[in-house]
Order: sequence, then structure tokens, then C-alpha cells
Amino acid sequence: MKTSTILIAAAAVTGAAAAPAQAAQGDVLVRLRGIMVAPNEKSGSVLPGFPGEKVSVNNTITPEIDVTYMATDHVGFELIAATSRHTVSGRTGTTGSLGELVRTNALPPTLTVQYHLAPGAKVRPYVGAGINYTLFFNNNASDALVAAVGKTKVHLSDSFGWAGQVGLDIDLTDRMFLNFDVKYIDMDTRARLTTTAAGTQSVKVSLDPFVFGVGVGMKF
Repeated sequence: MKTSTILIAAAAVTGAAAAPAQAAQGDVLVRLRGIMVAPNEKSGSVLPGFPGEKVSVNNTITPEIDVTYMATDHVGFELIAATSRHTVSGRTGTTGSLGELVRTNALPPTLTVQYHLAPGAKVRPYVGAGINYTLFFNNNASDALVAAVGKTKVHLSDSFGWAGQVGLDIDLTDRMFLNFDVKYIDMDTRARLTTTAAGTQSVKVSLDPFVFGVGVGMKF
């Protein structure tokens, strides 16, 4: 009898240790990712002084943290926090000859509603959609731009748009998991440059980045 009890208890412990880090109603999932923000930009002209001249925005890699609250076994609400540094450069003509024009930081808090397809499995795909607000700050003109047109004040308008995502959680232990995540963010801004020699110039840019992330998560 005692032997049977011990075997049953051992089996229960083994089963618990092997249990997946499944997301369940009321759980909080915290993920730490490394992300690459890859703008899929479309630029207008630099107006009024440089019609036909457009700009490009570089990719950047940065850390990101997010928190997901599981409202049900299948539905979660994710909020991400990260900041990325970007360079806006000229592509053709006069602005192209200058190269780098502006540096800026983007703070894009994004809230998505996720649907987890297999919350009880060891491999758990999910999809999500939501909203994004991007704040641009720490805007600086490049040395090349200042040398060409004098002292320059830079302003980038904030952005409000939608976001979509697909992702995958894979168990590492009963609480930790590996995460892969891809987001698309609808992000638009207008950069306004107030210069000494060229007056005020502006350019509208649809950034619309893909955000590729990989990291680890913990279930609480």
C-alpha cells in the first residue's frame, strides 16, 4: 500500500514537472525580446524647396519588453514597450548628397488583443490586432545638414494607427518559454525642418514598419 502511494505521488510530481507552460485565464506572461524594426517606408517630396527628392529610414535593433494578461484561456491583451533610434537620409539630388539628415527616437506603445490557438500545448501560436501610438522625440539635425543650411530645428509629428501580429510560444520549462513574434504597425509622420538658410521644409513619411522579435518569456 505504501509502495503504491509512493509511486502515485512520484508520477504526479513527474507529470507536474513535465506540464507545459501553458497560458490560462488569469495568467500574466512577461516577454523580453530583441527586435528589429524594419521600416517599409514610402516618402513624399521634401517641400517646398526640393520637389521630387525623397528620404529613407534605416532599420534598427533594440530590446523590447511586453506584458500579456490572459483574460481567458484563448484571449490575451498585450502591451509592448520599446524605444528605437532611427536615421532619416536623403535619397536623391541635394538632400541625397548630404546623406544623413535627421536622427530621431520612436516610442511606440502598442496594445493588441491576441487569440491563442492552442493554450494547452507545448507549442502555442497566436494572432493579434490592436492600436499603436508613436511618439517621436530627441530629434536632431545631422552635422551635414547643419553645415549646409545652418542651424536647424527638427520636429516629427506623432502617429496613431493600427497594428497586427503573429507569434509563437515554445516551452522551455514549466514556466519559461521561447517566443517568436512579428508585427506590422501602421505608422505615419511628417518631419518639419526649420532652417536658417532654406526656410521651413517638410516631408511626409509612411514608415509602416515590420517588427521582428525573438526572446524568452515567463509565466506568472
